[in-house]
Amino acid sequence: MEQIVKLHIEKLPEGLYLATSDEVQGLLAQGRTITETLEIARDVAKKLLEAQAERQGRTSLATAGDSFDYPLIVGS
Repeated sequence: MEQIVKLHIEKLPEGLYLATSDEVQGLLAQGRTITETLEIARDVAKKLLEAQAERQGRTSLATAGDSFDYPLIVGS
């Protein structure tokens, strides 16, 4: 089952990117590029959600259905 996690990504003054989420407590990921940051965030979110499911038996996130919006970032 795939779940949708909303992330907040910001570029830090050092040039790195930081991802956090209000939906998954403890999610914090940092990378050199947006792509790297998203990959790390996906791994961190998966582990945090697995731990939450073990403690509570479920998570409260929306599941990815047949259709959803996704922002595509294209460099110039």
